[in-house]
Amino acid sequence: MEQILNELNPSQREAVEHIDGTMLILAGAGSGKTKTLTARLAYLVGEVGIDPANTLTLTFTNKAASEMRERALRLMPTKVSYPPLLCTFHKFGLLFLKFHIEKLGRSNNFVIIDSDDKKRLLRSIAKELKIDLNLSFIASEVSKYKNSLLSPEVVIQKAELPDYKKVARIYEQYQANIEENNLVDFDDLLMLTYKILDENEALRRETSNRYKYIMVDEYQDTNELQFRLLEHLCSEHNNLCVVGDDDQSIYGWRGANIRNILEFADYFENTKTVKLETNYRSTEPILKAANALIEHNSTRLGKKLISHKGEGKEVKLLHSLDEAMEAKAIAHEIHGLINSGVDPDEIAVLYRINALSRSLEEGFSKEGLAFKLIGGMRFYERAEIKDIISYFRVLANPHDDFSLIRIINKPKRGIGKASIEKLQKAAFDSHLSLYEYIEQSIGGELPVVVSKKVSGALAKLLEDIEILREEMRTSMGNFITLFEERIKLKDHYAAMVDGFDRILNIDEFYGYFRDAVIKNPDLTLDEFLNDISLQSDQDQIEENAVTIMSIHAAKGLEFEHLFVIGLEEEFFPLLGEGNNMEEERRLGYVAITRAKSDLTLCYVDSRFYKGRRKMIDKSRFLGEAGLIQDASLKITKQAAFKKGDLVKHKIFGIGRVQAATKSGKEYKLLINFGGNKKEILSSFVQSI
Repeated sequence: MEQILNELNPSQREAVEHIDGTMLILAGAGSGKTKTLTARLAYLVGEVGIDPANTLTLTFTNKAASEMRERALRLMPTKVSYPPLLCTFHKFGLLFLKFHIEKLGRSNNFVIIDSDDKKRLLRSIAKELKIDLNLSFIASEVSKYKNSLLSPEVVIQKAELPDYKKVARIYEQYQANIEENNLVDFDDLLMLTYKILDENEALRRETSNRYKYIMVDEYQDTNELQFRLLEHLCSEHNNLCVVGDDDQSIYGWRGANIRNILEFADYFENTKTVKLETNYRSTEPILKAANALIEHNSTRLGKKLISHKGEGKEVKLLHSLDEAMEAKAIAHEIHGLINSGVDPDEIAVLYRINALSRSLEEGFSKEGLAFKLIGGMRFYERAEIKDIISYFRVLANPHDDFSLIRIINKPKRGIGKASIEKLQKAAFDSHLSLYEYIEQSIGGELPVVVSKKVSGALAKLLEDIEILREEMRTSMGNFITLFEERIKLKDHYAAMVDGFDRILNIDEFYGYFRDAVIKNPDLTLDEFLNDISLQSDQDQIEENAVTIMSIHAAKGLEFEHLFVIGLEEEFFPLLGEGNNMEEERRLGYVAITRAKSDLTLCYVDSRFYKGRRKMIDKSRFLGEAGLIQDASLKITKQAAFKKGDLVKHKIFGIGRVQAATKSGKEYKLLINFGGNKKEILSSFVQSI
């Protein structure tokens, strides 16, 4: 074990050798957190003599759990009689419920339903209640309620807006259904575990005493329910060690609560905090940019990454006129790297929003550059884009039954599956295309096989199609504007949980179409569709290819050569309702710290924005990272004081800042002066 300890740096070793009490390991990007965590587990079991059965290590993914388990077991000097429990939060919940769910009056032969099963059940209930809401929205809301420990009764009581009242009714029926059939969904694994521990003090004590040493990886990604569950698990001993990085908290949109890590030391008294600041991944210039950028955040605990690798190439900036030239320039750079012997797997291109992948996919295909898209669908495979293409195909050829069936009830027109099947059979029997049969039945030449309501909806659809076909023949310049006015696809997708991203994708497609018409005024819809087909039918290449992915999908990965595109205001940072500038900056920090030795940040003068080409400003992040000096750049000033700072007051003495909020031209600080908490204006204290 001594050899293993000697391989650790002083901070890592300090964390590993700390045994009892709460500890926060603040692990910067590339600082060896997994090595530290697994070494600590091995130290507790193999050196201190803690029974492996008394340890519990929680992660977020099965892959991380498997890797950490193998590494920890390899580090243990002797073969342990019982392997330590190292699993995801949800796997722990499953194991716990198998033993204790009967305390809720349920049998332990419950069946876990996946997200598809959950949606099918919700769809069935919504149909039964005659509620017409987006299914993804319903599923997301139900998940939020469970993770907030809100029962159906409470939600029904608190819901005020009409749509949320409808979801509350669905939630009530859904929960009754799964309990009646002894089903457990993904969120129940934690919610029911917490409920059992919360209602059974003896079992809570027993469980806490069993798992006397608890460790949690990626703690900055925990939500409120996970925090409260951990509270119960460590209630008898407080031997809770959490590892995370507040600067890499980028999942607020899916429920992660950054306060869990920011306020950890406030919640658990006498917490030991260890900062892992030595970065083993990136060169000095890359870390200099990352440090400078993240320093502009005020809600952070504060640390500074130091490069173990030392000097390296300066961070490069790639400036292009538009996204097509950007993709071409990046492809040229990558070809040069590959020709010099670089493995394509060591090259990646990252973006903030999925819509930006289109120009890369097209540009790389034209340049013959093999690529793989990770963590998402290719642009033309996304449902909203396939919908538009299907509409275009029907406009170009109304006899395309396959495309017509896809869009006949999208957006929803009340044309159900049974009606479509009747129409298909009637068209087949009449030796007509589906469109021809609908047209002739509406005109009274053939029998109407659907209800009056459905027939009216079909008449409106055909009217829209004919108006758009006429516009297409006379002027393509205004075609897209009229298309959205008549079809309203954006309204259809806006209500979905990921509606913002989908609308960005639709705008990207509309903008691309408008651009194609400007470049070729004689462009026909057939020609445009043929061009799309050539781009979307590229074979998916999985190996020996450059990686294209979102920054969110890249977290935890690293690449020797990295390009980040879209460094423009309104794209990165992404500005809009619900977007948090500090989380955007943390995303920038995550992106930069994926690079090992070669980083290129890319920005353009113009890009499609809300469906139209627009001149756009370079990102403020370039200035904040110290990479460019430009008077026109917006720089978001950091707070003079931030959480964790030590300050001195002439009366109260030395204290630690616990919160900083803007108050006029200065800040109002909540300061803990040795247990005496005071709110003081920043002009009355000085940093020490």
